[in-house]
Amino acid sequence: MIQYKNDLEFAVEMDVRDPLKDYRSKFHLPLQADGKPYVYLCGNSLGLQPKSTAEAIQQELTDWQNLGVEGHFHAKNPWLPYHEFLTEAMARVVGGKPEEVVVMNTLTANLHFVLVSFYRPTATRNKIIIEADAFPSDKYAAESQIRFHGFDPKECLIELRAREGEVCLRPEDIEAVIAAEGQNVATILLGNTNYYTGQYFNIKQITEWGHAQGCMVGFDCAHGAGNVDLQLHDSGCDFAVWCNYKYLNSGPGGMGGVFINERHLNDPSIPRFEGWWGHNKETRFKMRDAFEPMPTAEAWQLSNPPIMALAAVWSSLKIFDEVGMPALRKKAKLLTGYLEFLLHHLGEDLVNVVTPSDPQQRGSQLSIQVKNADKRLFDAITEAGVIADWREPDVIRVAPVALYNSFEDVYRFYEILKFALSKIKEA
Repeated sequence: MIQYKNDLEFAVEMDVRDPLKDYRSKFHLPLQADGKPYVYLCGNSLGLQPKSTAEAIQQELTDWQNLGVEGHFHAKNPWLPYHEFLTEAMARVVGGKPEEVVVMNTLTANLHFVLVSFYRPTATRNKIIIEADAFPSDKYAAESQIRFHGFDPKECLIELRAREGEVCLRPEDIEAVIAAEGQNVATILLGNTNYYTGQYFNIKQITEWGHAQGCMVGFDCAHGAGNVDLQLHDSGCDFAVWCNYKYLNSGPGGMGGVFINERHLNDPSIPRFEGWWGHNKETRFKMRDAFEPMPTAEAWQLSNPPIMALAAVWSSLKIFDEVGMPALRKKAKLLTGYLEFLLHHLGEDLVNVVTPSDPQQRGSQLSIQVKNADKRLFDAITEAGVIADWREPDVIRVAPVALYNSFEDVYRFYEILKFALSKIKEA
């Protein structure tokens, strides 16, 4: 058990002992006007660019330049099967079997595509359970799916709410709602790691509760993929979607991913939208065959993928494959533990960490509720060299990412925040 200390020397010593310290040099750190790197704590919104990404994209640009259409077959990394190069590494990140995982499209598009398959309402079972403070796009998707099927979101969208005076959901309250409403619920859709609070839900437990009531259960893992140990296959959930531009560093608006549990892969009763890239790859180019779905999650693909975007994902996944999720989680727990320790020194009269203190119920993000302050505090720490994230009305989201953040980053943030808070108190 590490005994944290509130001083810079401790942070520096932790960095010296960090087995992942060299990976920081594999990423481009945003620089301030004086050439010093920002304290970048916004990997929960946009991960930093791996230094290998430019070369990876340039390789495909060069092959396009030199080979034209023949790059589909003769590029260094042939484009025709390109998405397959990413599958096994992505499956290791999210804990799925390779046949259950595919990198495709972007997050909300993927969410709609999987809801075609896993939200099939009937007259008596037509509701969706979602968090009240789910990411807005998830709620928009769920509401529009409900309307598309001819139902009213006001009647069919069940929103899980924290208790009065609390921010995070209690597991027993989630269980109670599923037990009470389950017979009327078609689909449970939760953000497995809540974007606002940073709370990580036990997806295996929630899946079991939902399946016991006959519900389909899926998760938006945008804040989980590359951050927490998802183990999607072992959880038993029916589906999951995620983006790759947060903890997985694929670049702004980068490609997303889909998980379809293997028990659904060859079920002809499941509807889905279909396109030629989901067709049997052996006969895809014969062009005249009726649709023959691939026996994997690839069957949910529609179009041939954008190679430049895939190159960015692949360059990051290669780093994840070197490190592995267990090592990343070990360091992430230490980083967030140290950050929480330091924040407690500011005093509960000034800040409140709304993210659960149990490391098993959170990932790399801590959401800091600032008392008696407004966005001017956030602007002050930004001016002092911190890149974090503000969420109205009073929360700073901070995510020290294990791949490239250091213990010194965490300590510097604490010192900057402490100074900014002191100025507010003086005012």
